[in-house]
Amino acid sequence: MNLHPLLRRRVESGHPVRVALIGAGKFGSMFLAQVPTIVGLDVAVIADLDPDRAREACRTVGWDDVRIGATRFVADGIEACRADDVEVVIEATGHPEAGIRHALTAIEAGRHILMVNVEADVLAGPLLADKARERGVVYSMAYGDQPALVSEMVDWARAAGFTVAAAGKGTKYLPHFHQVTPDDVWTHYGLTPEQAKAGGMNPQMFNSFLDGTKSAIEMAAIANACDLDVPEEGLRFPPCGVDDLAQVLRPRNVGGQLDHDGMVEVVSSLERDGRPVFRDLRWGVYVVLKAPNDYAAACFRQYGLPTDSTGRYAAMYKPFHLIGLELSISVLSAALRGEPTGSTRGWRGDAVAVAKRDLKAGEMLDGEGGYTVYGRLAPASRSKAGRMLPIGLAHGVRLTRDVAAGSAVTEDDVALDGERLAVRVRREMVDRFGEG
Repeated sequence: MNLHPLLRRRVESGHPVRVALIGAGKFGSMFLAQVPTIVGLDVAVIADLDPDRAREACRTVGWDDVRIGATRFVADGIEACRADDVEVVIEATGHPEAGIRHALTAIEAGRHILMVNVEADVLAGPLLADKARERGVVYSMAYGDQPALVSEMVDWARAAGFTVAAAGKGTKYLPHFHQVTPDDVWTHYGLTPEQAKAGGMNPQMFNSFLDGTKSAIEMAAIANACDLDVPEEGLRFPPCGVDDLAQVLRPRNVGGQLDHDGMVEVVSSLERDGRPVFRDLRWGVYVVLKAPNDYAAACFRQYGLPTDSTGRYAAMYKPFHLIGLELSISVLSAALRGEPTGSTRGWRGDAVAVAKRDLKAGEMLDGEGGYTVYGRLAPASRSKAGRMLPIGLAHGVRLTRDVAAGSAVTEDDVALDGERLAVRVRREMVDRFGEG
Protein backbone atom coordinates (compact mmCIF):
# COMPACT_ATOMS: atom_id res chain seq x y z
CA MET A 1 0.00 0.00 0.00
CA ASN A 2 3.06 2.27 0.40
CA LEU A 3 1.51 4.14 3.33
CA HIS A 4 4.60 3.84 5.50
CA PRO A 5 6.98 5.33 2.87
CA LEU A 6 4.49 8.16 2.29
CA LEU A 7 4.36 8.81 6.03
CA ARG A 8 8.16 8.91 6.19
CA ARG A 9 8.13 11.66 3.59
CA ARG A 10 5.70 13.65 5.73
CA VAL A 11 8.01 13.21 8.70
CA GLU A 12 10.99 14.39 6.65
CA SER A 13 9.02 17.46 5.56
CA GLY A 14 8.19 18.29 9.15
CA HIS A 15 4.43 17.93 8.72
CA PRO A 16 3.10 14.96 10.72
CA VAL A 17 -0.45 13.71 10.20
CA ARG A 18 -2.50 15.27 12.98
CA VAL A 19 -5.72 13.73 14.21
CA ALA A 20 -8.70 14.52 16.44
CA LEU A 21 -10.33 11.55 18.15
CA ILE A 22 -13.93 11.85 19.36
CA GLY A 23 -14.77 9.09 21.82
CA ALA A 24 -12.10 7.35 23.91
CA GLY A 25 -13.93 4.07 24.41
CA LYS A 26 -12.67 0.60 23.47
CA PHE A 27 -12.19 1.28 19.75
CA GLY A 28 -10.59 4.66 20.39
CA SER A 29 -8.34 3.24 23.11
CA MET A 30 -7.08 0.49 20.81
CA PHE A 31 -6.15 3.16 18.26
CA LEU A 32 -4.42 5.25 20.92
CA ALA A 33 -2.38 2.21 21.98
CA GLN A 34 -0.71 2.13 18.54
CA VAL A 35 -0.03 5.85 18.15
CA PRO A 36 3.31 5.99 20.03
CA THR A 37 4.83 3.44 17.64
CA ILE A 38 3.76 5.25 14.45
CA VAL A 39 6.26 8.03 13.85
CA GLY A 40 4.59 10.93 12.07
CA LEU A 41 1.08 10.29 13.40
CA ASP A 42 0.07 12.67 16.19
CA VAL A 43 -3.18 12.95 18.12
CA ALA A 44 -3.67 16.67 18.67
CA VAL A 45 -7.10 16.56 20.34
CA ILE A 46 -9.15 13.94 22.17
CA ALA A 47 -12.81 14.78 22.78
CA ASP A 48 -14.81 12.78 25.29
CA LEU A 49 -17.79 13.60 27.50
CA ASP A 50 -15.42 12.86 30.40
CA PRO A 51 -11.96 14.29 29.56
CA ASP A 52 -10.47 12.85 32.75
CA ARG A 53 -11.61 9.39 31.69
CA ALA A 54 -9.97 9.97 28.31
CA ARG A 55 -6.69 10.92 30.01
CA GLU A 56 -6.90 7.76 32.08
CA ALA A 57 -7.54 5.72 28.91
CA CYS A 58 -4.31 7.14 27.48
CA ARG A 59 -2.39 6.09 30.59
CA THR A 60 -3.99 2.64 30.47
CA VAL A 61 -2.78 2.04 26.90
CA GLY A 62 0.76 3.14 27.73
CA TRP A 63 1.04 6.85 26.95
CA ASP A 64 3.67 8.67 28.96
CA ASP A 65 3.16 12.02 30.68
CA VAL A 66 4.93 13.92 27.92
CA ARG A 67 2.56 12.67 25.23
CA ILE A 68 -0.49 13.20 27.42
CA GLY A 69 0.69 16.72 28.23
CA ALA A 70 1.08 17.53 24.54
CA THR A 71 -2.52 16.50 23.79
CA ARG A 72 -5.59 18.69 24.30
CA PHE A 73 -8.49 17.00 26.08
CA VAL A 74 -11.92 18.54 25.56
CA ALA A 75 -15.53 17.61 26.28
CA ASP A 76 -16.96 18.99 23.03
CA GLY A 77 -16.62 17.01 19.81
CA ILE A 78 -17.54 20.07 17.74
CA GLU A 79 -14.47 21.85 19.12
CA ALA A 80 -12.31 18.90 18.03
CA CYS A 81 -13.80 18.95 14.52
CA ARG A 82 -12.94 22.62 14.09
CA ALA A 83 -9.42 22.50 15.53
CA ASP A 84 -7.01 24.36 13.24
CA ASP A 85 -4.16 21.87 13.70
CA VAL A 86 -6.17 18.77 12.68
CA GLU A 87 -6.59 17.25 9.22
CA VAL A 88 -8.36 13.96 10.10
CA VAL A 89 -11.28 13.52 12.52
CA ILE A 90 -12.14 10.08 13.92
CA GLU A 91 -15.79 9.77 15.03
CA ALA A 92 -15.92 6.90 17.53
CA THR A 93 -18.85 7.76 19.79
CA GLY A 94 -21.26 5.08 18.53
CA HIS A 95 -24.12 7.56 18.93
CA PRO A 96 -25.98 8.10 15.62
CA GLU A 97 -27.08 11.70 16.17
CA ALA A 98 -23.72 12.79 17.59
CA GLY A 99 -21.99 11.07 14.69
CA ILE A 100 -24.04 12.95 12.11
CA ARG A 101 -23.41 16.26 13.86
CA HIS A 102 -19.67 15.65 14.07
CA ALA A 103 -19.43 14.45 10.48
CA LEU A 104 -21.23 17.51 9.13
CA THR A 105 -19.06 19.83 11.22
CA ALA A 106 -15.82 18.14 10.16
CA ILE A 107 -16.82 18.23 6.49
CA GLU A 108 -17.76 21.90 6.70
CA ALA A 109 -14.38 22.60 8.34
CA GLY A 110 -12.55 20.80 5.52
CA ARG A 111 -11.42 17.83 7.59
CA HIS A 112 -11.35 14.21 6.49
CA ILE A 113 -13.84 12.20 8.57
CA LEU A 114 -13.43 8.53 9.58
CA MET A 115 -16.68 6.95 10.72
CA VAL A 116 -16.04 4.30 13.33
CA ASN A 117 -19.66 5.21 14.04
CA VAL A 118 -21.31 2.72 11.67
CA GLU A 119 -24.67 3.52 13.28
CA ALA A 120 -24.53 7.07 11.92
CA ASP A 121 -23.23 5.87 8.56
CA VAL A 122 -26.17 3.51 8.04
CA LEU A 123 -28.63 6.16 9.16
CA ALA A 124 -27.46 8.84 6.72
CA GLY A 125 -24.14 7.80 5.16
CA PRO A 126 -25.03 8.33 1.48
CA LEU A 127 -25.81 11.98 2.17
CA LEU A 128 -22.76 12.52 4.40
CA ALA A 129 -20.46 10.95 1.80
CA ASP A 130 -21.98 13.16 -0.90
CA LYS A 131 -21.37 16.27 1.17
CA ALA A 132 -17.78 15.22 1.77
CA ARG A 133 -17.16 14.73 -1.94
CA GLU A 134 -18.64 18.17 -2.65
CA ARG A 135 -16.28 19.69 -0.06
CA GLY A 136 -13.26 17.76 -1.42
CA VAL A 137 -12.59 15.72 1.72
CA VAL A 138 -12.57 12.00 2.47
CA TYR A 139 -15.51 10.26 4.15
CA SER A 140 -14.34 6.80 5.15
CA MET A 141 -15.18 3.61 6.96
CA ALA A 142 -12.80 2.61 9.75
CA TYR A 143 -10.20 0.03 8.82
CA GLY A 144 -10.06 -2.77 11.36
CA ASP A 145 -13.84 -2.93 11.67
CA GLN A 146 -15.61 -5.49 9.48
CA PRO A 147 -17.28 -3.17 6.94
CA ALA A 148 -13.99 -1.62 5.83
CA LEU A 149 -12.22 -4.98 5.72
CA VAL A 150 -15.01 -6.51 3.64
CA SER A 151 -15.02 -3.47 1.33
CA GLU A 152 -11.30 -3.99 0.74
CA MET A 153 -11.83 -7.66 -0.13
CA VAL A 154 -14.69 -6.84 -2.49
CA ASP A 155 -12.60 -4.18 -4.22
CA TRP A 156 -9.71 -6.63 -4.55
CA ALA A 157 -11.98 -9.29 -6.05
CA ARG A 158 -13.52 -6.95 -8.61
CA ALA A 159 -10.18 -5.39 -9.54
CA ALA A 160 -8.88 -8.92 -10.20
CA GLY A 161 -11.80 -9.59 -12.55
CA PHE A 162 -13.99 -11.81 -10.37
CA THR A 163 -17.74 -11.58 -9.78
CA VAL A 164 -18.53 -11.17 -6.09
CA ALA A 165 -21.14 -13.77 -5.19
CA ALA A 166 -21.29 -12.89 -1.50
CA ALA A 167 -19.49 -10.87 1.14
CA GLY A 168 -19.86 -10.50 4.86
CA LYS A 169 -18.68 -11.69 8.23
CA GLY A 170 -19.17 -14.33 10.88
CA THR A 171 -20.91 -14.04 14.25
CA LYS A 172 -22.42 -16.08 17.05
CA TYR A 173 -26.12 -16.51 16.23
CA LEU A 174 -29.19 -18.50 17.15
CA PRO A 175 -32.75 -17.41 16.25
CA HIS A 176 -33.82 -16.75 19.84
CA PHE A 177 -30.99 -14.25 20.28
CA HIS A 178 -33.26 -11.63 18.68
CA GLN A 179 -35.28 -11.55 21.90
CA VAL A 180 -32.35 -11.37 24.33
CA THR A 181 -32.30 -8.27 26.58
CA PRO A 182 -29.52 -6.67 28.64
CA ASP A 183 -30.83 -8.58 31.68
CA ASP A 184 -29.76 -11.99 30.35
CA VAL A 185 -27.06 -11.10 27.83
CA TRP A 186 -24.10 -12.19 29.97
CA THR A 187 -25.22 -15.83 30.16
CA HIS A 188 -24.55 -16.04 26.41
CA TYR A 189 -21.02 -14.70 26.89
CA GLY A 190 -20.21 -17.07 29.76
CA LEU A 191 -19.97 -14.19 32.24
CA THR A 192 -21.71 -13.16 35.42
CA PRO A 193 -23.08 -9.61 35.66
CA GLU A 194 -20.44 -8.93 38.32
CA GLN A 195 -17.61 -10.05 36.04
CA ALA A 196 -18.92 -7.93 33.18
CA LYS A 197 -19.27 -4.87 35.41
CA ALA A 198 -15.73 -5.30 36.73
CA GLY A 199 -14.51 -5.36 33.13
CA GLY A 200 -16.34 -2.14 32.30
CA MET A 201 -18.59 -3.94 29.79
CA ASN A 202 -21.85 -2.25 28.77
CA PRO A 203 -24.71 -4.81 28.69
CA GLN A 204 -26.77 -2.93 26.09
CA MET A 205 -23.79 -2.54 23.74
CA PHE A 206 -22.81 -6.20 24.04
CA ASN A 207 -26.43 -7.21 23.58
CA SER A 208 -26.50 -5.37 20.24
CA PHE A 209 -23.73 -7.73 19.08
CA LEU A 210 -25.80 -10.73 20.14
CA ASP A 211 -29.37 -9.84 19.15
CA GLY A 212 -28.51 -9.31 15.47
CA THR A 213 -28.58 -5.51 15.48
CA LYS A 214 -24.88 -4.95 14.90
CA SER A 215 -24.86 -7.52 12.08
CA ALA A 216 -27.76 -5.72 10.39
CA ILE A 217 -26.02 -2.37 10.68
CA GLU A 218 -22.70 -3.65 9.38
CA MET A 219 -24.21 -5.53 6.45
CA ALA A 220 -26.23 -2.46 5.46
CA ALA A 221 -23.00 -0.45 5.50
CA ILE A 222 -21.25 -3.04 3.31
CA ALA A 223 -24.14 -3.19 0.86
CA ASN A 224 -24.16 0.60 0.58
CA ALA A 225 -20.39 0.80 0.10
CA CYS A 226 -20.01 -2.13 -2.29
CA ASP A 227 -23.19 -1.99 -4.40
CA LEU A 228 -24.35 -5.36 -3.09
CA ASP A 229 -27.92 -6.52 -2.51
CA VAL A 230 -29.48 -7.53 0.81
CA PRO A 231 -31.88 -10.42 1.46
CA GLU A 232 -35.53 -9.44 1.11
CA GLU A 233 -36.49 -10.91 4.49
CA GLY A 234 -33.33 -10.01 6.38
CA LEU A 235 -30.17 -11.91 7.17
CA ARG A 236 -30.48 -15.70 7.32
CA PHE A 237 -27.32 -16.36 9.39
CA PRO A 238 -26.66 -19.81 7.89
CA PRO A 239 -24.34 -21.99 10.00
CA CYS A 240 -21.13 -22.25 8.00
CA GLY A 241 -17.42 -22.81 8.52
CA VAL A 242 -14.62 -21.48 6.36
CA ASP A 243 -14.35 -24.68 4.31
CA ASP A 244 -17.99 -24.43 3.21
CA LEU A 245 -18.33 -20.72 2.43
CA ALA A 246 -18.29 -21.22 -1.34
CA GLN A 247 -20.80 -24.09 -1.13
CA VAL A 248 -23.32 -22.32 1.11
CA LEU A 249 -22.97 -18.73 -0.11
CA ARG A 250 -23.87 -19.17 -3.76
CA PRO A 251 -27.25 -18.82 -5.51
CA ARG A 252 -30.04 -21.29 -4.80
CA ASN A 253 -30.27 -22.20 -8.48
CA VAL A 254 -26.85 -23.87 -8.16
CA GLY A 255 -27.45 -25.38 -4.72
CA GLY A 256 -26.59 -22.52 -2.34
CA GLN A 257 -28.65 -20.31 -0.04
CA LEU A 258 -28.52 -16.91 -1.76
CA ASP A 259 -31.20 -15.34 -3.94
CA HIS A 260 -28.55 -14.53 -6.55
CA ASP A 261 -24.93 -13.45 -6.95
CA GLY A 262 -23.88 -10.16 -5.39
CA MET A 263 -25.35 -10.28 -1.88
CA VAL A 264 -24.33 -9.68 1.72
CA GLU A 265 -24.82 -12.34 4.37
CA VAL A 266 -23.60 -13.24 7.87
CA VAL A 267 -22.62 -16.80 8.77
CA SER A 268 -23.20 -18.25 12.22
CA SER A 269 -20.54 -19.96 14.33
CA LEU A 270 -23.28 -22.13 15.86
CA GLU A 271 -25.41 -24.87 14.36
CA ARG A 272 -29.12 -24.35 14.99
CA ASP A 273 -29.00 -26.91 17.82
CA GLY A 274 -26.26 -24.91 19.52
CA ARG A 275 -23.28 -27.09 18.54
CA PRO A 276 -20.19 -25.17 17.41
CA VAL A 277 -19.59 -25.01 13.66
CA PHE A 278 -16.38 -26.71 12.53
CA ARG A 279 -13.70 -24.11 11.68
CA ASP A 280 -16.08 -21.22 12.26
CA LEU A 281 -15.56 -17.61 11.15
CA ARG A 282 -16.94 -15.91 14.27
CA TRP A 283 -14.27 -13.18 14.36
CA GLY A 284 -13.58 -12.90 10.64
CA VAL A 285 -14.74 -11.64 7.27
CA TYR A 286 -15.07 -13.25 3.84
CA VAL A 287 -15.75 -12.82 0.15
CA VAL A 288 -17.01 -15.54 -2.21
CA LEU A 289 -15.70 -15.24 -5.78
CA LYS A 290 -17.15 -16.51 -9.01
CA ALA A 291 -14.69 -17.49 -11.73
CA PRO A 292 -15.31 -15.75 -15.07
CA ASN A 293 -14.21 -18.80 -17.11
CA ASP A 294 -13.15 -22.43 -16.92
CA TYR A 295 -9.47 -21.56 -16.84
CA ALA A 296 -9.83 -19.37 -13.75
CA ALA A 297 -11.95 -22.06 -12.07
CA ALA A 298 -9.19 -24.60 -12.72
CA CYS A 299 -6.70 -22.20 -11.14
CA PHE A 300 -8.86 -22.06 -8.00
CA ARG A 301 -8.33 -25.77 -7.53
CA GLN A 302 -4.68 -25.72 -8.51
CA TYR A 303 -3.84 -23.09 -5.92
CA GLY A 304 -5.80 -24.59 -3.07
CA LEU A 305 -8.78 -22.30 -2.70
CA PRO A 306 -11.79 -23.88 -1.00
CA THR A 307 -14.38 -24.18 -3.77
CA ASP A 308 -17.97 -25.33 -4.14
CA SER A 309 -18.89 -28.63 -5.78
CA THR A 310 -18.81 -27.09 -9.28
CA GLY A 311 -15.38 -25.51 -8.79
CA ARG A 312 -16.78 -22.23 -10.07
CA TYR A 313 -17.15 -20.51 -6.69
CA ALA A 314 -14.29 -20.02 -4.25
CA ALA A 315 -13.86 -18.26 -0.92
CA MET A 316 -11.25 -15.96 0.55
CA TYR A 317 -11.40 -14.94 4.18
CA LYS A 318 -9.64 -13.28 7.09
CA PRO A 319 -10.13 -15.18 10.34
CA PHE A 320 -9.75 -12.15 12.60
CA HIS A 321 -10.16 -8.38 12.74
CA LEU A 322 -8.29 -6.08 15.11
CA ILE A 323 -10.66 -3.08 15.17
CA GLY A 324 -8.86 -0.01 16.59
CA LEU A 325 -5.40 -1.54 16.36
CA GLU A 326 -5.71 -1.21 12.57
CA LEU A 327 -7.41 2.19 12.43
CA SER A 328 -4.24 4.07 11.45
CA ILE A 329 -4.58 2.52 7.98
CA SER A 330 -7.70 4.66 7.45
CA VAL A 331 -6.09 7.76 8.92
CA LEU A 332 -3.03 7.51 6.69
CA SER A 333 -5.00 6.55 3.59
CA ALA A 334 -7.17 9.65 3.96
CA ALA A 335 -4.35 12.06 4.82
CA LEU A 336 -1.62 10.76 2.48
CA ARG A 337 -3.56 9.44 -0.50
CA GLY A 338 -6.91 11.15 -0.26
CA GLU A 339 -8.64 7.77 -0.39
CA PRO A 340 -11.20 6.16 1.91
CA THR A 341 -10.91 2.60 3.20
CA GLY A 342 -14.46 1.93 2.04
CA SER A 343 -17.12 4.59 1.64
CA THR A 344 -20.87 4.70 1.14
CA ARG A 345 -21.84 5.03 -2.53
CA GLY A 346 -25.60 4.65 -2.44
CA TRP A 347 -28.58 3.45 -0.41
CA ARG A 348 -29.19 -0.27 -0.92
CA GLY A 349 -29.59 -1.58 2.62
CA ASP A 350 -31.11 -0.31 5.85
CA ALA A 351 -31.18 -1.48 9.47
CA VAL A 352 -34.76 -1.19 10.71
CA ALA A 353 -36.30 -1.53 14.17
CA VAL A 354 -38.27 -4.73 14.88
CA ALA A 355 -40.28 -5.38 18.07
CA LYS A 356 -38.68 -7.92 20.42
CA ARG A 357 -42.04 -8.49 22.12
CA ASP A 358 -45.56 -7.13 21.91
CA LEU A 359 -45.15 -3.39 22.43
CA LYS A 360 -47.90 -1.08 23.67
CA ALA A 361 -48.73 2.50 22.76
CA GLY A 362 -47.02 4.86 25.19
CA GLU A 363 -43.90 2.73 25.65
CA MET A 364 -40.52 4.34 25.06
CA LEU A 365 -38.19 2.61 22.62
CA ASP A 366 -34.65 2.12 23.90
CA GLY A 367 -32.78 1.46 20.66
CA GLU A 368 -29.84 -0.72 19.74
CA GLY A 369 -29.30 -3.67 22.10
CA GLY A 370 -32.14 -2.72 24.43
CA TYR A 371 -35.33 -4.27 25.75
CA THR A 372 -37.82 -3.21 23.09
CA VAL A 373 -36.41 -3.57 19.56
CA TYR A 374 -33.60 -5.12 17.56
CA GLY A 375 -32.20 -4.14 14.17
CA ARG A 376 -33.03 -6.20 11.07
CA LEU A 377 -31.48 -5.77 7.64
CA ALA A 378 -33.90 -4.67 4.92
CA PRO A 379 -33.62 -3.54 1.31
CA ALA A 380 -33.62 0.25 1.21
CA SER A 381 -36.51 0.27 -1.26
CA ARG A 382 -38.61 -1.82 1.09
CA SER A 383 -37.68 0.34 4.07
CA LYS A 384 -38.73 3.48 2.25
CA ALA A 385 -41.98 2.02 0.90
CA GLY A 386 -42.97 0.75 4.35
CA ARG A 387 -41.80 3.89 6.17
CA MET A 388 -39.81 1.60 8.45
CA LEU A 389 -38.16 3.21 11.45
CA PRO A 390 -34.35 2.95 11.23
CA ILE A 391 -32.75 1.49 14.34
CA GLY A 392 -30.67 4.68 14.57
CA LEU A 393 -33.82 6.68 15.36
CA ALA A 394 -35.38 4.09 17.69
CA HIS A 395 -33.92 5.42 20.95
CA GLY A 396 -35.90 7.72 23.22
CA VAL A 397 -38.99 7.85 21.01
CA ARG A 398 -42.48 6.97 22.23
CA LEU A 399 -44.88 4.58 20.53
CA THR A 400 -48.21 6.05 19.50
CA ARG A 401 -49.80 2.66 18.81
CA ASP A 402 -49.27 -1.04 19.53
CA VAL A 403 -46.70 -3.07 17.57
CA ALA A 404 -46.78 -6.87 17.55
CA ALA A 405 -43.69 -8.92 18.35
CA GLY A 406 -41.63 -9.57 15.21
CA SER A 407 -43.15 -6.65 13.30
CA ALA A 408 -41.14 -3.76 11.93
CA VAL A 409 -41.81 -0.47 13.69
CA THR A 410 -42.77 2.29 11.25
CA GLU A 411 -42.46 6.06 11.46
CA ASP A 412 -46.25 6.13 11.75
CA ASP A 413 -46.00 4.08 14.98
CA VAL A 414 -43.90 6.65 16.86
CA ALA A 415 -43.78 10.32 17.72
CA LEU A 416 -40.69 11.58 15.91
CA ASP A 417 -39.44 15.09 16.47
CA GLY A 418 -39.02 16.44 12.96
CA GLU A 419 -36.72 19.21 14.23
CA ARG A 420 -34.06 16.79 15.49
CA LEU A 421 -30.90 16.92 13.40
CA ALA A 422 -30.78 13.16 12.88
CA VAL A 423 -34.40 13.07 11.72
CA ARG A 424 -33.93 15.99 9.31
CA VAL A 425 -30.71 14.57 7.83
CA ARG A 426 -32.22 11.10 7.52
CA ARG A 427 -35.25 12.44 5.66
CA GLU A 428 -33.03 14.48 3.35
CA MET A 429 -31.00 11.33 2.64
CA VAL A 430 -34.11 9.26 1.87
CA ASP A 431 -35.47 11.98 -0.44
CA ARG A 432 -32.18 12.21 -2.34
CA PHE A 433 -31.26 8.53 -2.56
CA GLY A 434 -34.53 6.66 -2.12
CA GLU A 435 -35.14 6.23 -5.85
CA GLY A 436 -31.80 4.56 -6.57
